[in-house]
Amino acid sequence: MKYDVIIIGGGAAGLFCAIEAGKRGRKTLVIEHNAQVGRKIIISGGGRCNFTNVDTKAENFISANPHFCKSALARYTPLDFVELVKKYRIDYYEKKLGQLFCRDRSHPIVEMLLSECKKAKVDIQLDCSVKEIRKCERFELETSRGDFSCEGLVIATGGLSFPKIGATDFGYRIAKQFSIKRTDLRPSLVALVFGGGRNYTKLAGISVDAVVSAGKQSFRENILFTHRGISGPAILQISNYWQKSEPVSINLLPDTDAMESLSKNRKNRQNLDNFLSKFLPHRFAQEFTAKNILNRSLNQLSNSEIEQISELLSDWQVEFNDTEGYDKAEVTLGGIATDELSSRTMEAKKVPGLYFIGEVVDVTGWLGGYNFQWAWSSAFAAGQSV
Repeated sequence: MKYDVIIIGGGAAGLFCAIEAGKRGRKTLVIEHNAQVGRKIIISGGGRCNFTNVDTKAENFISANPHFCKSALARYTPLDFVELVKKYRIDYYEKKLGQLFCRDRSHPIVEMLLSECKKAKVDIQLDCSVKEIRKCERFELETSRGDFSCEGLVIATGGLSFPKIGATDFGYRIAKQFSIKRTDLRPSLVALVFGGGRNYTKLAGISVDAVVSAGKQSFRENILFTHRGISGPAILQISNYWQKSEPVSINLLPDTDAMESLSKNRKNRQNLDNFLSKFLPHRFAQEFTAKNILNRSLNQLSNSEIEQISELLSDWQVEFNDTEGYDKAEVTLGGIATDELSSRTMEAKKVPGLYFIGEVVDVTGWLGGYNFQWAWSSAFAAGQSV
């Protein structure tokens, strides 16, 4: 069958691009290898879909070219998507830091996208695997559900994260087929696993408000101890900036001057772990003190020991040797090299008619709705052109 546009990938970016192309009167087909579209949308945000962030800026994204995302983000903004959500009367709320979530569950977002696809007369093929793509005058696709051809082909297949719901390297293989470069890939927005023989399994489930830093980047949110390392929003954020050879700095008392507080109480006969329990979860204070500091009363500590303890609390240097991998990663860091694409249309410079959008591109957002906004914005840019 002949189409004007074929989009491979029925996730957030793929469906939204199909809607925009269909609105322009383009005969459009979405090919999805799963039995349903939008599986990642449905599980995202704890099942409530953090569908955008109202404070989205280019600075919230990581890319070899930090300016690449600006054009698409300016042309389709978070407020544009919010207007669509309001049109469908989907109840939502701002959780924190500009993060917008569905009030009840994420399914209405998928239903909204499918409704818009229907209005735009978009065809959708489910359980359809693409076996081969050839470029002649048109793109020729051999699939498990027959052969298709199109003028414009959009790759919206996402990254490697969440292989259990169908993530594959398909988009990167297509890029390689057409000699389009990609950057190095790694799990993104993911928990980190302890290195250096550390073991804090007794703290699994304990959460601490902290400032986490790697290089010049810092985030203040909760950290959450796991059986293998540390997770939580602050760690997921810093995972994008962490380098294996470098420790991560954790300030456990971001609102307290540890040196001043300890010095003021140095005549106190209270044990250090009990004193720290005023600022930190008691179980954490006990375990942290036992593993890193001799647990004595404050009046027994020397000046140098108080200084060392203060430094440890405000700049705990933690070594990690790995991430929890793509199984637990929210997205993939890296992707199709941005210098291979037009920032205005997402079209490949080397291959007219071939587009890459969403997570498959080397544009990765912070935690908090930014990656969904990149999906909508990059899809809109391609949908207006393809």
